[in-house]
Amino acid sequence: MTSADAAGRRGFFAPYAEVFAIPRAWRFSVAGIIGRLPMSTYGLGTVLLISAGTGHYGVAGTVSAASALSNAVTAPRLGQLTDRLGQRRVLLPACLIFVVSVAGLVAAVQLRAPDWTLFAAGIVGGAAMPNLGPMARARWSMLLAGSPRLHTAFSVESVADELCFVIGPAAITVLATQVHPAAGVTVAAVSCLIGSLWFASQRATEPPARPREHAADKRGQGQSHRQEERAGAAVPPRTARLAAPALIVVVPVFLFIGMMFVSVDLSTVAFASRAGHKALAGLVLGTYALGSGTGGLWYGARTWRSPVWKRLAITLTITVAGVCTFWAMPNLAVLTPVIFVCGLTIAPTLIAGFSLLESQALPGRTTEAMSWLSTSISVGVALGAAGVGFIIDAHGPRWSYGFAATAGVIAVLICLSGLRRLSAPPVPAV
Repeated sequence: MTSADAAGRRGFFAPYAEVFAIPRAWRFSVAGIIGRLPMSTYGLGTVLLISAGTGHYGVAGTVSAASALSNAVTAPRLGQLTDRLGQRRVLLPACLIFVVSVAGLVAAVQLRAPDWTLFAAGIVGGAAMPNLGPMARARWSMLLAGSPRLHTAFSVESVADELCFVIGPAAITVLATQVHPAAGVTVAAVSCLIGSLWFASQRATEPPARPREHAADKRGQGQSHRQEERAGAAVPPRTARLAAPALIVVVPVFLFIGMMFVSVDLSTVAFASRAGHKALAGLVLGTYALGSGTGGLWYGARTWRSPVWKRLAITLTITVAGVCTFWAMPNLAVLTPVIFVCGLTIAPTLIAGFSLLESQALPGRTTEAMSWLSTSISVGVALGAAGVGFIIDAHGPRWSYGFAATAGVIAVLICLSGLRRLSAPPVPAV
């Protein structure tokens, strides 16, 4: 290796070395990765558990959808409470409720309890599910406020998110079908417990609570509105109650992206099975994740001059364009290198989404704003998992790849139609 090559390697990894040189930073980041696994696996694991125990996919899908909707309702509220009360005070009770609800769901299926008990357990579990991704990003935002390395830290977290959403559903499917129907949700609960307890124990990097922010917002609503007008109407009147103006576009975009992710996962498993090489499905999906991780690390090591909203639109469009080719792949040998290349822009898309919300978030509502993105992906994963299975059974994996492409195209269209909202200037600190 030449000295130039060595310098290039040091230059590539230097931003990440600087980020993780912060005392105790790697600990909360790793804990957050472990604890966020349920976001991509709980809904699908619920479908696989209930369908195996009852033989009814309709009930299973409906319970999963109800769980996802309850999470969509409560996750932003939990994010808001986290900003006001502190991460530990919200995370520990939420984690314990989630674990107990999963145990109740498994018991209800095993005991063949009435359907209402399945819905009760699923709804409570979805409502209490911790969302550690935004909490980890909030810690990075505090530690690296005003630093260009915040972009690098977000890149690490987004690569971790992508690994969860690409690999997690496939791994849960294998566990639930090859080990035990309850294995999927059990792994989700155990990872949540371990990750959340480890994360909450690290008080030194926890952002300070802002208990007076909410009340101050209410008392100073008129004054804040005048300040926003003087600042150039950074927050449009119709979205002033949102944690970030871009949420009105970002939420539906990433909901359909979540549907696309899980559809690609399950379609790939089905495609490999029909080809007589089911065991290779994990390798193919691992290649997809490897491509995304590679792209994410490259993206995070660079300093970008183009605005983040433009990067989001570009990387999202490229990602979906790649998925639109999957239905035409003749075999796994061709699909594998294609899926690697197409995965290169997945993590950059997630990074851009979180960076956009972080920059636009109202003061004191950063965790809440970023919680919406994770929640929308999770809802999309749950809804996609409930629907794409029927397409695979009825028409095969090529049609389900088409379903994934359709979800992606809808996401692109929503994104492009909402560029004005995405390009709103960051909210000035008050």
